[in-house]
Amino acid sequence: MFSIHEGTYMDEKDIYRALLEAQEQSLPAALATVIRTQGSMPRHAGSKMLVYADGRIVGTVGGGALEARVVKEAQAAIADGQTRIGTYTLNNLEAGDPGVCGGTADIFIEPLQIRPTLVVIGCGHVGRALAELGKWMNYRVIVSDDRPDYCNPQYIPNMDGYVVAKPSEVAQHIELGPQTYVACVTRGLPVDLDLFPPLLKANVPYLGLIGSRRRWSLTVKALEERGFTAEQLSRVRAPIGLELNAETPQEIALSIMAEIVMLRRGGTGQPMQWMGKAEGTA
Repeated sequence: MFSIHEGTYMDEKDIYRALLEAQEQSLPAALATVIRTQGSMPRHAGSKMLVYADGRIVGTVGGGALEARVVKEAQAAIADGQTRIGTYTLNNLEAGDPGVCGGTADIFIEPLQIRPTLVVIGCGHVGRALAELGKWMNYRVIVSDDRPDYCNPQYIPNMDGYVVAKPSEVAQHIELGPQTYVACVTRGLPVDLDLFPPLLKANVPYLGLIGSRRRWSLTVKALEERGFTAEQLSRVRAPIGLELNAETPQEIALSIMAEIVMLRRGGTGQPMQWMGKAEGTA
C-alpha cells in the first residue's frame, strides 16, 4: 500500500497515486479540495487532501483545527456517501473558528466511488462460477473455503483475495462493510451454523445462502436456539438468487448476481417488457 507519512507535505502526484490505490483496493476514502479562498488562508484553491475512513490523510488543506474539521466532515461523507461543501472562516477562536488567519475557504468533499466487493464463501462448482461472473462484472472478488484445494489461484484464477479459514473464522479475515455483498454457497448445515453468527453481526447490504427452503428453516431453528432473533435472520436472502429456474452452476451464478444487482441498484426484478406502458395499450 502507498506509504502515508503524517505531517509530511505531499504533492498532487502523491495524492492521486494514493487515490488510485484506494479505488483499486476498494478502501473507503474521500477527497477534500479547496475550491475558493478569500483573504489570508494557509492553502490556495486547488489544494487537495485524501482522507481515509480511519482519519489518516495524504496531503493537506491547511493543518491545525481547520484540517481536523475537514477530516471529520470527510469521514461523515464516507459514511453517508454524500458530497458536501464546507465553509471555514479563520477569524475568531472565541467564536469557534478554527484559526485567526483572517480568511475564508470553501472546501468540496467528495467520497470515492469504490468498486463493490463480492465475497463468495464456498468454492464448489457454483462458487467458482459466481466468482468468475462477479470478476467479469468488475466487482472486487474475495473467495473463501476451509478446503485449500478449492481456494487458490490455480483452481480459481485472478481473484482479489483467497481466504482459507474455518467457517467460524471467515469474518475475521475479510473487511465487511456497506459495499460488501456476501454469497454463501456452502455445502451444508454444519458449515452454515458456524459461518453465520459473525456474518449476521456485520453491516453488509446483502447476505445470501444457497440451498432449499427446508435447509434454511433448519438453519433458522438452530440459530434461534443460539439466541438470534427473527429480525436478524430476516436479513438473509435464502434461498439465494432470483427465480430463473436455473440448473447449471453458471445459471445459478447468474440468478445470484441478478439479485445482487437488483438490490444494489434499487431494481424490482420485474420484466421490463411490462414497465412504463401506458394504461390501455397492448
